[in-house]
Amino acid sequence: MDTGNQDGYINSGFTSNETNGHVKSDSQYTEKESTGEADDQKIDIELAPIDPWELPELVDKSVKWRDLDGFGKVKRVLTLFIKFVILLCLLYLFICSLDFMSSAFTLVGGKAAGEALGNSELLQNPIAGLMLGVLVTVLVQSSSTSTSIVVSMVSSGILPVKFAIPIIFGTNIGTTVTNVIVSLGQVGHREQFRRAFAGATLHDFFNWFSVIVFLPLEIASGYLFHLTELIVSGISNDPDAENPEFLKAITSPFTSTIIELDKDIINAIAKGEELSDDDTILKRCCLKDTDYGYAFLNKTVTGEHLIISLVGMTTVTLEYIFTVANYHNLRDHLFVHTSLNDTEIGIIMLVVALLTLCICLLLIVKLLHSLMTGQIAKVIKKVMNSKFPGRLSFLTGYVAMMVGAGLTILVQSSSIFTSTMTPLVGVGVVSIENLFPLTVGSNLGTTATSVLAALAAPAAGFRDALQISFCHMFFNISGILVWYAIPPCRRIPIKTAKWMGETTEQYRWFAFVYLILAFLLFPVFVFGLSLGGWQVLVGVGTPLLLLIIFVIIVNILQAKKPSILPSKLQNWQFLPEPLRSLEPYDRIVV
Repeated sequence: MDTGNQDGYINSGFTSNETNGHVKSDSQYTEKESTGEADDQKIDIELAPIDPWELPELVDKSVKWRDLDGFGKVKRVLTLFIKFVILLCLLYLFICSLDFMSSAFTLVGGKAAGEALGNSELLQNPIAGLMLGVLVTVLVQSSSTSTSIVVSMVSSGILPVKFAIPIIFGTNIGTTVTNVIVSLGQVGHREQFRRAFAGATLHDFFNWFSVIVFLPLEIASGYLFHLTELIVSGISNDPDAENPEFLKAITSPFTSTIIELDKDIINAIAKGEELSDDDTILKRCCLKDTDYGYAFLNKTVTGEHLIISLVGMTTVTLEYIFTVANYHNLRDHLFVHTSLNDTEIGIIMLVVALLTLCICLLLIVKLLHSLMTGQIAKVIKKVMNSKFPGRLSFLTGYVAMMVGAGLTILVQSSSIFTSTMTPLVGVGVVSIENLFPLTVGSNLGTTATSVLAALAAPAAGFRDALQISFCHMFFNISGILVWYAIPPCRRIPIKTAKWMGETTEQYRWFAFVYLILAFLLFPVFVFGLSLGGWQVLVGVGTPLLLLIIFVIIVNILQAKKPSILPSKLQNWQFLPEPLRSLEPYDRIVV
């Protein structure tokens, strides 16, 4: 249907024609314009189409290095050095703000997420499991957290592997919400926003298309379940692994002074364990930590009435010989002594995180603009978009995929990696086509988290935990084999993301509608239908699905082969304007 997108071609005085419900400029095709001279001689000028997705040329307006005097050269070097230092500091704060946002969402919705994941009867419905995976990951703002919870539930025997597979699919989708939020930071500049939003939604569409293909296949055949069962059947039941969180080692010294969470509480809720009213997701205190783990340091004390103040705890009265367990605060973070509950702290942290994220993003974009004007910018752009020579050029994407996977394993978060790439796409340093292998590589790299979580599982449930983590890995590999390795299929998510970018360039408010619709309303709607059972889900969902498929097919035929359609369906003009265009809504919003 027509969304009023711009074609992005030069409109050299030619009239616009309306075709198939889309506004197209005649100059979309190579045209010839005749111009008259004094002697009436006519000259044909060919106007080649302009691709709006071509990366912008980086114009170097600075004085050339050889023309600078000694002071000028020193000044330029110092300026560049200071800018890079500031950029690194802003990136550090940007990553910390993502951590704070994840903590905030966990505090606000963590217990609800744990309770939902603990409803094993509900999770027998794969569609409900899929949507629950999306919603839980959006709530905790971390696919690493949600997949780790699922792995721990599988290892404890609460959740069978078959029921956990759709949830893992959903976590892949839910984690992309961070990219979309980050792209909104460039909404003030249409061109940048078009590229940034397309880059952000590229991750969304890759995951959605993978789910559309492989969830029905898994329900029908169980190929992931049987493949991974075969792989883990010969693996020893004696795991011993630690999760090397490299980026956490850098950010934790700062973030842990602001807030620290006990994500074991969410695991405990999901496993159905009994918790007291004092158990909170926010870490407040813990037992003294020794070389042997959490242990008591014992002191024998006598006295009839002895008042003892325990750090971070209330004063108690003792009237007999007893053993005292020394308590201390795990971290003296900002909220450790607060009387606020988890939800209140979560709301405060969410506001702080969003403000920090937006400010950092705006400053990063401005700083990148100032850096992307000289020779250094040209070198960076060339490296980021270069290809191997000759027949080896097809390997470029796969190398980029490995780079994306490796960097994601290092930072232990696909959200952080892809969110860092989003501003670079917006300012025109990385093209959408070159972002795609980095994105799918990041998807693959994030599966390392679930594998490491499985390797740390108890021996009794080790194989099941490892099996579900391998399901996560092979699901992403399957997606890569279909949506990247096959060139015609590769163009589908890229073109869809570009279409979304063009739509939001013209109707910027639609980005916020997409965010709410794709990550909240749609999953809640489908999840609600699944609660009514298969009859309700099939009865309501099937007609809607058939309608969507029909519209997609007709749109493709309108663009490619309109002649084979009935005259009425060759465009959407017979529909009321609100059903075929965003213009009526734009007039209301603007």
